[in-house]
Amino acid sequence: MEILEKVKSWARYLKQQAQILQVVYSDERTPTKAKILIWITLGYLFSPIDLIPDFIPILGLLDDIIIVPLLISLTIKVIPKQVWAEASEFIKTQPQEKWKRNMYILIFIGLIWLFCIWTIIKFGMTYYKK
Repeated sequence: MEILEKVKSWARYLKQQAQILQVVYSDERTPTKAKILIWITLGYLFSPIDLIPDFIPILGLLDDIIIVPLLISLTIKVIPKQVWAEASEFIKTQPQEKWKRNMYILIFIGLIWLFCIWTIIKFGMTYYKK
């Protein structure tokens, strides 16, 4: 049971980091490079399609365990410390805040994946008709 508690704690920590990234993204002091990394990080985190599918034993979950924390730590390094500290404090003082933008991000990422799949199917049908 101790391992399960550690995993739950780690998941709560990642969720908090994702919320802080959302607050940092809306701050005007955040550099463009950091905003691009935030989009990549949150996009991968919320994306229903992984680099390695989850149904592949061990490797499917291992990419989430390695890639997501690496993306978050890389993103944190390019964010100004003062902006990160203020966003962290904001999240700590308002934990009940509903994060409705998560749904918008999920819808946006889902639409991107649908467009990619549609483009591949359209290209495949055009290419193989010849």
